[in-house]
Amino acid sequence: MRLAMIDKIFDPASFEQRWYAHWEGEGRFRPARPDAQPFTIVIPPPNVTGSLHIGHALDNTLQDILIRWHRLNGRDARWVVGTDHAGIATQMVVERRLAEAQQPGRTALGREKFLEKVWAWKDESGGTITGQLRRLGASCDWANERFTMDEGFNRAVLKVFVELYNQKLLYRDKRLVNWDPKLKTAISDLEVETREVAGSFTHIRYPLADGSGHVIVATTRPETMLGDTCVAVHPDDERYTAMVGKLIAHPITGRRIPIIADDWADPELGSGAVKITPAHDFNDWQVYERNKDIGWINILDEEARICAADGVPADYVGLSREDARRQVVADLEALELIERIEQKTIQMPYGDRSGVVIEPWLTDQWYVNAAELAKDALAAVQDGRTQFVPKNWEKTYFNWMENIQPWCVSRQLWWGHRIPAWYGPDGQVFVAETEAEAQAQAGDLALIRDDDVLDTWFSSALWPFGTLGWPEQTTDLARHYPGDVLVTGFDIIFFWVARMMMQGMHFMDGVPPFKTVYCHGLVRDAKGQKMSKTKGNTVDPLVLIDKYGADALRFTLTAMETQGRDIKLSESRIEGYRNFATKLWNAARFAQSNGIAGSTSPLPPAAAQPVNRWIIGEVRSTARALEQAIADFRFDAYADAIYRLVWSRFCDWYLELIKPLLAEGADAAVAAETRAVAGWALDQILVMLHPVMPFITEELWSKLAIRDDLILAQWVATDALPEDAAASADIDWLIGLISEVRSARTEVNVPPSAKLAYAVEGASAETLARLAANAAVIERLARILPGEVAPGGRLQVVHGEATIFVPIGDVVDLAAEKSRLDKALAAAIKERDALAGRLGNPGFTDKAKPEAVEKAREDHAARSAEAERLAAALARLG
Repeated sequence: MRLAMIDKIFDPASFEQRWYAHWEGEGRFRPARPDAQPFTIVIPPPNVTGSLHIGHALDNTLQDILIRWHRLNGRDARWVVGTDHAGIATQMVVERRLAEAQQPGRTALGREKFLEKVWAWKDESGGTITGQLRRLGASCDWANERFTMDEGFNRAVLKVFVELYNQKLLYRDKRLVNWDPKLKTAISDLEVETREVAGSFTHIRYPLADGSGHVIVATTRPETMLGDTCVAVHPDDERYTAMVGKLIAHPITGRRIPIIADDWADPELGSGAVKITPAHDFNDWQVYERNKDIGWINILDEEARICAADGVPADYVGLSREDARRQVVADLEALELIERIEQKTIQMPYGDRSGVVIEPWLTDQWYVNAAELAKDALAAVQDGRTQFVPKNWEKTYFNWMENIQPWCVSRQLWWGHRIPAWYGPDGQVFVAETEAEAQAQAGDLALIRDDDVLDTWFSSALWPFGTLGWPEQTTDLARHYPGDVLVTGFDIIFFWVARMMMQGMHFMDGVPPFKTVYCHGLVRDAKGQKMSKTKGNTVDPLVLIDKYGADALRFTLTAMETQGRDIKLSESRIEGYRNFATKLWNAARFAQSNGIAGSTSPLPPAAAQPVNRWIIGEVRSTARALEQAIADFRFDAYADAIYRLVWSRFCDWYLELIKPLLAEGADAAVAAETRAVAGWALDQILVMLHPVMPFITEELWSKLAIRDDLILAQWVATDALPEDAAASADIDWLIGLISEVRSARTEVNVPPSAKLAYAVEGASAETLARLAANAAVIERLARILPGEVAPGGRLQVVHGEATIFVPIGDVVDLAAEKSRLDKALAAAIKERDALAGRLGNPGFTDKAKPEAVEKAREDHAARSAEAERLAAALARLG
């Protein structure tokens, strides 16, 4: 079979999807390796409604690098994949589609018919994001794809609910929740977004019931005073000591409410007195928990309208929150009880899907005793069984777990895992996995099933073991639990990571679900701004893939993924790494056109030529660096090391240095050795680059030799590679000399074509020997050759202990060049010092926007480097 030639033009679109279809169709993502050590990652399941965004691209690129690297190292690498049913999001999508099609809505259809519509939508449109993950190159175990509402996973969810209930770790209670009055359901904290809006602080005089005076309180929501049950002051606030225990005559409801002492009141904030509305404020509810005698009053219904409650005037009932707010202020003004109203920017919680203000609302919901489950999950991180990378995220995890609140797991939706609880005529609760089991518990009682479904975080908390067949004790479960690594954004440590830890340890005999949790940062725009649709600064990864190829996007995200820092993504960086891929492509074309083919062995050919021994050493040191980078989760270091090998060592230097060895008339044995070593080195580059850039590497691999796919190749045989310190020293010396001469020539504008003589002073015998041995290469690449050099008008290049003198008076106007460099140096120093002064001013560093301070630091570093470069150039002129 004859090998195809590498195309002249690098066009990722011509082969990326072709290779992905081949890999998936041939089962390359999960080769049969029953005797190999497993390596397991579970994907954070994307919402079935979702589309690939740039955060997904980062998250899944990092996971794919780990999976592909361990696959190359012979592991049974399994990337567990699937999607989340996304309760609220999916229900909204289907309801919107029904409305757009002018079909009957959810309530008109009824539960059963509506759910049929949802399943039909899921089957038709729910695979969008999985197709997009394929475009990115994610080598998941698609043959075993899961869905959080498939039959097996549904059984796991119901079993967990029932077991937690029977263990008294799950119960029904009346507590405050984030209530979405548009969707009419409780939502999680992650589904609440805080916005800055124009608002006001209304300062109200609350009259004492005995007529002796009043207390001033301030609020952003005057309508909630209809549900006030007390006013709190700090126990140490001497202004109010005598008032504690007195009653206030509520000016609108007529209720008598007490003044109590509680630490929640801040003496430094406003008047130091605060109104307490337990049923409509999370902090106020905590005050109630400490002072149960004050009671609570719910003044809102599920649509956030004022309802009939103790003392609420009839003309308020049915008003919206906004109308009630205006009515309260008007009534208080009529009573001359408004002290003042301040217009201020305030923080308000909004539902991220509904777009309406979220209401803290008191309602009956199902809760998990998270504090009890958190104990083992906390210990697993404390004793190192699970480690966070970067380690600082452990503090975040500890802080949340040590202060964890009961977890509300019920949602007032139809799409999701329906809660397996049935109610008798008198409210008796029967919890069981099936209706038949519940009926057996209830006897002859007529039962009605709970209408609510479970929070999607409840089911996704089971992902690490539910996807592997639990509650059945499957071979998969025994082999792939716990997972090795979880890669995730730091923003869902609370919502997902902690809950997987709790459920995993509780149901898997105390074994945490993963050994390492790697938390990456956010992808921001080029200016460091958070991406959002409202700012118009979002980027579509699929558009970037279409424009630059998936490999370029993957390499960019990898190179910029520095532990503990967010990514500032600019399209110019992606373009730059597309150029990197083009350079590799052209290098492979050069190799192929010069008779260099792929290697047949992971071990290098025997090499006598120093340049060939040098490139073998470069491969060895790079492989070592990459292995360490994977061990340390330093994705940026991985990208930096392989970039340096490909761009600088192999393309810029090795291929240039071996051209004479391959030229017509060169020694045949030397040429054969060089072709063999070059082919082997290029193969190792493709292997090492493959985890980051899988498509281009597989395409080139297939064009250089007839062999099995690169995705199943063997990692570099690092331990078996020879180390040749002498060859490394000789070639590194040569590269350093040529680089310094080229740089010096460029700095003082020596014409590139000018071939100049040089003299050397202070050179050791070893240096003189190196100059002589490499004279032809130095002449070809540095454009200098040994000769007579008169004093004066000389360029000085110091390399090691030797000084190279190059006469340039005949090709450069020395006086003009010195003048130009003097002026440029003075300007660079002036700008450097001005930036240093700004950065040394706390008025700037403390008050300016963080991105402005960061920009000033970057500019200062750039001007400092420029000043050093120009000073060095002047010094070279003498």
